[in-house]
Amino acid sequence: MAALVPDGWEASTLPARKQEPAMTPNRLGGDPLEQIIADALSQLASGAAPPQIERTRIDIKEEPGRRAGDGSVAPGEQHNEEAAVYLAGEMACMANTPGGGAVVVGVADDGIHIGTELDEEWLRHRIWQLTERELTVAAREAVPAGKRLLVLTVPGAHAPVSFRGKLRWRVGANCVEVDPVAWQAQALQRLGYDWSVEASGHSLRDARPMALELARRYLRERAAPADIELADASDRDLLTRLDVLDAQGRLTNAGSLLFVETPFAGIDYMRRDMAGGDSTQRIESTLPLLEQIWEAERAGLAANRTTHVATGFVHRQVRAIPELAFREAIVNGVTHRDWMAPAPTVVEHTGDELVVTSPGGLIGGVTPDNAITHPAAPRYRHLAQAVAKLRLAERQGTGIDRMVAAMLAIGRPAPVISEVAGPYVRVTLLGGPPDPTFVEFVHALEPAAIAGVDTLLLLEQLCRVGWTDAASAAPHLQREPAEAEEAINRLLGARLGDSTVVAEVAGVPPGDPVVVRLSDEAAERLTARQSHLQVPAGRDALFIAWAEARGRISSTEAADLAGVSPGYAKRRLADLADRGNLRPSRHNRNGRGFHYLPAD
Repeated sequence: MAALVPDGWEASTLPARKQEPAMTPNRLGGDPLEQIIADALSQLASGAAPPQIERTRIDIKEEPGRRAGDGSVAPGEQHNEEAAVYLAGEMACMANTPGGGAVVVGVADDGIHIGTELDEEWLRHRIWQLTERELTVAAREAVPAGKRLLVLTVPGAHAPVSFRGKLRWRVGANCVEVDPVAWQAQALQRLGYDWSVEASGHSLRDARPMALELARRYLRERAAPADIELADASDRDLLTRLDVLDAQGRLTNAGSLLFVETPFAGIDYMRRDMAGGDSTQRIESTLPLLEQIWEAERAGLAANRTTHVATGFVHRQVRAIPELAFREAIVNGVTHRDWMAPAPTVVEHTGDELVVTSPGGLIGGVTPDNAITHPAAPRYRHLAQAVAKLRLAERQGTGIDRMVAAMLAIGRPAPVISEVAGPYVRVTLLGGPPDPTFVEFVHALEPAAIAGVDTLLLLEQLCRVGWTDAASAAPHLQREPAEAEEAINRLLGARLGDSTVVAEVAGVPPGDPVVVRLSDEAAERLTARQSHLQVPAGRDALFIAWAEARGRISSTEAADLAGVSPGYAKRRLADLADRGNLRPSRHNRNGRGFHYLPAD
């Protein structure tokens, strides 16, 4: 049978239909994008709104051109030129994003499924025409909640795809303009190209003595025999063993950055005593990167307030921003940045806050939601390895986990990691006076090795929320639920003197996943960090959140969670039901096994 071709089309100009994903020689197993799409459709079916779902590679839109001036939705049509033009721009943006992406059409921002009647073949062809025959997208129907949606997908482009004179790609959940040089650098990185390992125009004799001396200082800081032995080596042996000097005596680009000069200011350090105030110190140069890091560290140390904290019989000096976190933020800001972008890594040290903004977006699958646990994905592997050998940063990963642990251990918030337009990566450390009670609490944990990043994150969640289980802890720890369950089990085995650190919540039905709260001893020690849960409004919010997450709440569970009497808990739950925040499992609100359910 002859193929049916819509009026006005030439069969020879039709883009090929996208076939179902198949295993290819360079991809084993399923397509990650298909899993992202499946997860998004599942969340849409359960009533989630687009802002809760959208990520770098998935976007959700209502069909443009169907809203009247009063906000009402007009009936859908098969051909909608306004929608085609808009979606052509969105799909070009997705194509420019590493790995490509998908746009689901037919859902409003508030989660209402408006649906779409767009003809998928017409839309595919129109997008192809609007992008000057550069972009072939796949289109298929989906009906996750009774309304027809369209899922448009496109693979990552091998060459940049501009639309109406603009080159855009995804940063987080938004399309932003990108410089062609930055796009090309990202493409080269995906192909495995490492600029930092290439030979530079510098040799051993160009290395600055001060940079060599700083390298030796950093190596001696750890006092490990192998590091001290390397620090005592000759200049040639030092650089050779750091793998930044080749057999012909040429420094690699990484070696040139570290020991000779940077092509433009690598770090722009600015110190302000308060937000909006004039800078009291500014450091900016093209000296070797090691010297720039040293100068920024030294300036930061002078301005980084010290507090004396007593833990038992020991008095400790604690910085407003832990020194380890301060260094990691700066070193990662220059190691993992895009050195093809002629802009410095900006270090803003304002009061007790440090903000490090680096050119170049997150790469290799790293996102703000997985930065703690994602395997290392350095933009310049050779540079990262040299920095790690110098003991300046974490050898195995990005050092984010060490920053998180250092900040949480003194009772300060975890670092805030974000990707902003440019693209840039921004790391914010919210320093300030440490919490002496929490510092002492952490030092009292047994065994001492338990006080790692997982435990500190769990303690932060327990203080903030009041309880945790594997499902709720997993995204907070940036781990799979099974790994989160292991972390909770390890914490169940930890001690705080003669007491446990956490306890299982009473009243949880047999067979349900384990849920823990702070033990009575731990809660008493950390009462100030849970004060928001100890007032009526805080307890009510705790009960509602528990019911929504766990699917039910009994007076036994509520009493144990909040540390109140069963009678008080029963009265609070009944009041919440009367106000419509909960609903009873039985109308008579009585009998064995009676409990409350989340509100409809």
